[in-house]
Amino acid sequence: MTPAINAAKKGKVQYQVHEYQHDPNAESFGEEAATLMGQDPARVFKTLLVAMNGDNRKLAVAVVPVAGKLDLKGMASALKAKKVAMAEPDDAERATGYVVGGISPLGQKKRLPTVLDDSAAAFDSIFMSAGRRGLEIEMAASDLVKLTGAVLAPIGRG
Repeated sequence: MTPAINAAKKGKVQYQVHEYQHDPNAESFGEEAATLMGQDPARVFKTLLVAMNGDNRKLAVAVVPVAGKLDLKGMASALKAKKVAMAEPDDAERATGYVVGGISPLGQKKRLPTVLDDSAAAFDSIFMSAGRRGLEIEMAASDLVKLTGAVLAPIGRG
C-alpha cells in the first residue's frame, strides 16, 4: 500500500489500481505506463512539480497528460504566479515523499497547490502514478480534484 492508495481509500472514492512491469531503462515513465497498460496517452497523466516565482521552497503540482508537455505560462496563470519553472528533482522528491517517476498527486507529505489539466474532464476516469514506478491508480478526475483540492485549468499542450 502506498500513501496515494491510502489517500484514495481514506477519501472514500472509487478507484482501481493497475500494476505493470516497469523497465528501469524506460526513457518516459508516463509513456511506458500508457503503452504497457494499453491506454490512450491522453488519458494517462504525469505529475510534475514546479517552483513558483523562482523559489524552490514554494512548489506546486501540475497533472498533465503524458501525451504532451506542461505549459509553464498556463501553469503560472492558474496559480496566479508571475512565473513558474520546473522544480529540481531532489526538491520534488523531498516535498512529496516519492521518487521521480513515481510521484503521485495523492498522498504527498504535504499538501501543495495542485492544478489538473482541464482535458481530464473529457474522460470517465484517468490514470496517474499510485506512488511508485510500475503502479498506477485510476479514478474520476472529479475525485482527484476532491482529494487534492486541485483546480482545473488548461496547463497541457500537445
